[in-house]
Amino acid sequence: MKTIDELLTEGVGGKRVFVRADLNVPLDGTTITDDGRIRAVLPTIARLAEAGARVIVASHLGRPKGAPDPAFSLAPAAARLGELLRADVAFATDTVGDSAEAVVAGLADGQVAVLENLRFNPGETAKDDAERAAFADRLAALADLYVGDGFGAVHREHASVVDLPARLPHAAGGLIATEVGVLKKLTEDVARPYAVVLGGAKVSDKLGVIDHLLEKADRILIGGGMAFTFLKAQGHEVGSSLLQEDQIPAVQGYLKRAEERGVEFVLPVDFLVAEQFPDLKTKAPAHPETVRADAMPAGKMGLDNGPETCALYASKLADAATVFWNGPMGVFEHPDYAEGTRAVAQALLDSSAFTVVGGGDSAAAVRILGFDENAFGHISTGGGASLEYLEGKTLPGLAALED
Repeated sequence: MKTIDELLTEGVGGKRVFVRADLNVPLDGTTITDDGRIRAVLPTIARLAEAGARVIVASHLGRPKGAPDPAFSLAPAAARLGELLRADVAFATDTVGDSAEAVVAGLADGQVAVLENLRFNPGETAKDDAERAAFADRLAALADLYVGDGFGAVHREHASVVDLPARLPHAAGGLIATEVGVLKKLTEDVARPYAVVLGGAKVSDKLGVIDHLLEKADRILIGGGMAFTFLKAQGHEVGSSLLQEDQIPAVQGYLKRAEERGVEFVLPVDFLVAEQFPDLKTKAPAHPETVRADAMPAGKMGLDNGPETCALYASKLADAATVFWNGPMGVFEHPDYAEGTRAVAQALLDSSAFTVVGGGDSAAAVRILGFDENAFGHISTGGGASLEYLEGKTLPGLAALED
């Protein structure tokens, strides 16, 4: 896999370089609430521009239906990129149409442009190979070189991720090189004890990675909504908490395998519970109560780890040499249910382990809760991509960058 260092050595001055970034940032209207993904790709874009390239940045945002939708415009991301670069960034109002062609044609050496949301064109995500290829052909006509640096999309077989690099000389950007290097530390010659913390809403989203990590991890800590399927599998009542009953047999199988292999499975011992989900807009006080995990009242739902679980999880992470964390422990967006997630983040900071925060809601929580993200070993920009890599899957966007 060619790196951006090699590409820069060969020279990019005056060349049109297509950078597939991940600018899929959370928005409140047109306001970016977390610009972490923009800042993550910033070094690659800046290096190319400083070397005299004419940089064309492209990304998806959200899940539009293959047609323009103002709610998913990349205009706010383009504006923020310009602020971070401290330079004017041109913005094309389409991906391969008149605006894109004019904006790219107008670039001078060292200038940067952002194309509109790739997913406004149905060819980007098409299942039909010919439709994807046709869109990739039009994108390729805009550029001379391709740099893949959108790690959050490398698990998608999309036109700009897989088909486009097949049409242009290509290299991996600095962000992808860093992400892959970190993930190799979690899969090859891992420093032990190796602890994994998995949270989030649905256990079905994590089945593949649990299956794979049972062969690699020393202990697995479970939290978030997915914990209730594990507790139900052990015979506990879970009230009105989130539950995937159809996954109980799979979870029981994992618990048995973990016992056979000597992998420690750690589940919550207490929860903060309430009768209803909190209001995340007003953040009105929720007044939760604390209950034991084996005494969940009927009609109550668990919404965060309780204080005993917070202390337990901190103790289980204290001696780890490697920690991978993906998924919040509760409804961290509400202050009454943020402590479980905060406690895990703090435990990682207090540990001397190599710590990896696996993107998605975990990365957002670190920032929203006010932690210094530079204090962690690595914060991934791609939750789904990280998980699929740890499942042992081949990621199409990485395979496409191989020489």
